Amino acid sequence: MKHIYSERRWSERRDTVLVAAHNTPHSIPTQEASAQIIMESAICTIVTQFKNYAGKDGSSSTLSKEEFHNLVSSQLSNYVQNAGDPAAVDQLMSSLDENNDGELTFLEFWQLVGKLASQKGGFGQ
Repeated sequence: MKHIYSERRWSERRDTVLVAAHNTPHSIPTQEASAQIIMESAICTIVTQFKNYAGKDGSSSTLSKEEFHNLVSSQLSNYVQNAGDPAAVDQLMSSLDENNDGELTFLEFWQLVGKLASQKGGFGQ
């Protein structure tokens, strides 16, 4: 079942879960419920942003070279080295494009998200 929530709906859902967690004797502690909703919100944001950029031209389920450039330069400029350099972004895209079709599926893009998160968290490669 697919769920795509706007920021407002996520906020409302988080508040509902937190209230339910607080009022239910055998529920998840509030801190854990809050962390779960934060992670769900982060995943929703990544999926939503991917779809927003992928839908600009052609297929709404893949990122073209131009769409990937736009996404990286506007959403990941502080995490991707040389995000403003088209040649560097092309090289990054090529390294992610496992089937060499010139587009990135969400799963191919997700590899970048995982690498950036690992670097940010200090987990190494």
